[in-house]
Amino acid sequence: MSKRQDEKPGKSMDNGRGRAGEETYETGSGAPSAAERTLEQSIGTQIRQRRKRLEITGAELAATAQLSPGMLSKIENGQISASLSTLQALARALNMPISAFFTPYEAHRDCSYVKAGRGVSIERRGTKAGHHYQLLGHSLGEDIVVEPFLITLSEEARPYTAFQHAGQELIYMLSGKVVYRHADRIYLLEPGDTLFFDAGASHGPEELLELPMTYLSIIFYPIE
Repeated sequence: MSKRQDEKPGKSMDNGRGRAGEETYETGSGAPSAAERTLEQSIGTQIRQRRKRLEITGAELAATAQLSPGMLSKIENGQISASLSTLQALARALNMPISAFFTPYEAHRDCSYVKAGRGVSIERRGTKAGHHYQLLGHSLGEDIVVEPFLITLSEEARPYTAFQHAGQELIYMLSGKVVYRHADRIYLLEPGDTLFFDAGASHGPEELLELPMTYLSIIFYPIE
């Protein structure tokens, strides 16, 4: 067991030392490291275990979720990052809430630390139009899910104002400039501006005034 040299953990009043003056080691946490068990691997394990408990074959689940058997195999083995729509289809086919896919991965953590550029890339409806989503963490409580995203709109991005989902959303602008629509109102957002709204109404960027653009989006929604 060796001391971690390339990263400095967050320090408390004891200057980074453990109880009774003990130094902090890399294996001090009971949670597996990202290298040992990624989010994709954790989700894949949950899908495979649930499928086997229900005595469903891979081919049957793939057909119900409208996926190819090869795609399902890659998801179950943690080889690819499934889109949210794919996870929703699998959750419906397995008769389980989508939040259950994330629970074991976060079960023993009260903190999520993601290095710059290390967020999990998520495919969403706007990705093909130059909208890139990075999931920066995932907090799952007893009643609510919190999902923080770093969203980048590239030069080829196009306006899209039909996003609509359960819960609430907070947007904090980091760079660029946009006219953002929520329901029947529009807002000019520049770096440092914040917009917090009911995500049940249609919303999204209506006029892309300055690209590329990045903003932090935090989505809160109740567990079904």
